[in-house]
Amino acid sequence: MTHPSMQLLVEEPVPGAFVWTLAETDARGRPTKVARRAPEPADSYEAALAAGTHALNVLMRAQPVPAPA
Repeated sequence: MTHPSMQLLVEEPVPGAFVWTLAETDARGRPTKVARRAPEPADSYEAALAAGTHALNVLMRAQPVPAPA
């Protein structure tokens, strides 16, 4: 099993409220399925980016690593 390709998006749906989303992507890099989303907005882009990056790292560590061929 390989890791799915993931995309980290940070958006500001309301001024001053930044929300991260982790989305699985297709072969062309287009988001196809939301894997995780921020439980609450962050006060800055940087804080949302850091939280999303942490969530991505946790998600990738939870996936089984493929055995070498």
